[in-house]
Amino acid sequence: MLRGRPGIPQIPVPEYSVTSPNGTTLPPLTTVYYFDQLIDHNNPSLGTFQQRYWMDWEFYGAGGPIILMTPGETDADGYEAYLTNETVNGMTAQQQQGATVLIEHRFFGYSNPYDNLTSQSLELLTIQQAIDDLVYFAQNVDLPMPGGDNVKPDTTPWILIGGSYSGALTSWTMVNKPGIFHAGYASSAVVEAITDYYGYFTPIREYMPQNCSSDVQAVIAYLDQTYAENNTAAIQSLKEAFGLGSLSHIDDFAAALQYNLFDWQSLQPDVGPGAMFFEFCDALEVKDSVSAPATGWGLENAIYSWGSFWNNTYYAYVCGTTDAETCLGTYDTSQAYWTNVTVNNANRSWFWMVCNQVGYYQVGPPLGQPAIVSRILQPIYEERQCVNMFPQKFSSPPSPSAADVDMMYDGWNVNVDNLFFANGLRDPWREATVSADGLNRANTTTQPIYEGDGFHCSDLLTENGIVDETVHAVQMAGLEYMKMWLT
Repeated sequence: MLRGRPGIPQIPVPEYSVTSPNGTTLPPLTTVYYFDQLIDHNNPSLGTFQQRYWMDWEFYGAGGPIILMTPGETDADGYEAYLTNETVNGMTAQQQQGATVLIEHRFFGYSNPYDNLTSQSLELLTIQQAIDDLVYFAQNVDLPMPGGDNVKPDTTPWILIGGSYSGALTSWTMVNKPGIFHAGYASSAVVEAITDYYGYFTPIREYMPQNCSSDVQAVIAYLDQTYAENNTAAIQSLKEAFGLGSLSHIDDFAAALQYNLFDWQSLQPDVGPGAMFFEFCDALEVKDSVSAPATGWGLENAIYSWGSFWNNTYYAYVCGTTDAETCLGTYDTSQAYWTNVTVNNANRSWFWMVCNQVGYYQVGPPLGQPAIVSRILQPIYEERQCVNMFPQKFSSPPSPSAADVDMMYDGWNVNVDNLFFANGLRDPWREATVSADGLNRANTTTQPIYEGDGFHCSDLLTENGIVDETVHAVQMAGLEYMKMWLT
């Protein structure tokens, strides 16, 4: 099952009433607007579909920029806070007297060219179609604010903001369609499509409590050793320690152990010790109110403690009352998870993009590197699931066209003017960004790259800058560059 989608953080939608600079009461932030978007930019004769968007012009002054964001691979309803100054979007609008717009990505939420998510319909879910959507919207939309029919990119500066996949989309759009967006802000932007994305776990291993990392590595090494020795009795015993004895396939068990690590992605600088990830590490490392040394408590205790955490807390958190095979197994292709083609199924739509174009398979590392994830997990584990999900498209496990994506949209080699990159040291997606280890991209005044101590897309949220001065420094730099580029 697909976990760890590269999404932006969600915060509650503010409930205050919004007024414009002249005191006019504006529509609620949750007001939905619709744009007639082309079904297929390569064949306009197919007609249009209704693409949802949201808007706020509380800070707008004549001549100010239009600040556009798609939240990416999710139902956009619930992300309206990105219209406000609780986010860098609204901070930019406030500084520059701009208006903010949030647009839903095609084939997510209720912005669908067709009323299903079959393989046939999803053929129109590509990076290029998504880029073309943003450009066509900017060039053709009549926004619902006063004068909103006269703010196209030829007369008004548009700023494209994104985070995670939508941050990559910001970069890819500015590479592919230069001259449309005057400036861009890309947070935790996964610009490099990578099939074998074991690097997801590198920042987690580096920044998680060291004793927790040591014990996780011990359990994973033991799992991989028993698998290499084909010691089925030991493997079964290990599965049973976690309450997962009924899970039929060893790769599904190895994948289940990743789930605790995926919880890292939901951390932010303002998250306290009660977060599920830290509960997990405390369960492994705190015995009788004493914390383990950096080397951990060792294998035997780690299996017992991690297993107990699954039995007592985590299984119900992940699976509820569902049995293990139904919840965690990936071999029963009759399950609704694989066959449901109803719209507003973000996992299915994102899986399509993963299988066809971007990969990002979160797998075990090469031999010789520390492993907090089993090497049983290789890209084929996910690629097999592509066949489960899209048997009409794939008769055998496909390799995504990641190299083509990187060639077409420049990946790590992006070099465009007025594009600000913001990254976080503790972000599990860091290794797909321009701040990846060893990349050493230059921080220039035309394409600045700033990195704080944050997690995934931390700099998008105003609150994170209040609690973490390094995130605040990134935000202030971004705002300063927007001011400079718009002057």
